Amino acid sequence: MATEEARAAAAAGLRALIHTFAARDPEDDVLAAIAETATGLARRVEEAPMRDRLALMRNRPDGSMLGGRGFEDRAVGGSANPTSIELDVRFDNDEVVADVVLQRAFEGAPGRAHGGIVAAAFDDVTGFVIGKLQEPAFTGELTVRYLAPVPVDEHLEIRARLDGRKRRKLFISAEARAGDEVVATCHAIYVTVDPSRFAGAPDPR
Repeated sequence: MATEEARAAAAAGLRALIHTFAARDPEDDVLAAIAETATGLARRVEEAPMRDRLALMRNRPDGSMLGGRGFEDRAVGGSANPTSIELDVRFDNDEVVADVVLQRAFEGAPGRAHGGIVAAAFDDVTGFVIGKLQEPAFTGELTVRYLAPVPVDEHLEIRARLDGRKRRKLFISAEARAGDEVVATCHAIYVTVDPSRFAGAPDPR
């Protein structure tokens, strides 16, 4: 089985190719080489065993499913997922802070990030608030307001925090800044669930 470090490195290389491909206009011979190489590698990868994220997440030493192996495969911000957004997340007192550059494959209108990608970034970053609380939860509602064009290929900072809770509902807000300008805001409602239901499938053991 491959190491997680090797998987993350392969994903990073694929991300670099994806964004460079979106930003450049190579000649047909280069495109043909990409198609041949990618198709050949896809066939080789198909020969490998299936990856069981549920098992990877259940095998954490502490028994939780909020991180560790398999967590970095997540669709939006997982370092082992080649189609993900690269997020550098840290904690600043009660806030989650993420540094991100939305690269060219995430472009909508010229020079601007696609609104769905911005919403996806908010969904991933607000999810770290849940991880900080160590309470499994699913997104129940996500509302994004776009205040200004969200640039591609520029540094963004996203900050998120827990505003309050009511029974099983957790209320989280966040904003994205490009420099000193707030370009988008987010209000999310997460719904907590019993840890045994978090993965959406029974434990076979």
